[in-house]
Amino acid sequence: MGKVAAKIKVMPDSPDIDLDALQERLESALPEGAKINGVERDEVAFGLVALYPTVIVPDGAGGTETVEESFADVEGVESVGVENVGRI
Repeated sequence: MGKVAAKIKVMPDSPDIDLDALQERLESALPEGAKINGVERDEVAFGLVALYPTVIVPDGAGGTETVEESFADVEGVESVGVENVGRI
């Protein structure tokens, strides 16, 4: 079975949020078998910065849905969306 790399856009709920702490919470919320392979940051507007973790998951049923659901439940996350997906 192969693996899938997904770049996921995570929008914080406030421009005042500690991005390092949010990143740690995202890493600890990952489902079993998934791992973060780097995180980019991009300023969206008015001091709001989006996180773009690249998540590696097994190529199985459900794809990135479990990761998206896990990230959405993290404190401080406003929204989660998949930007790009590819097999590796």
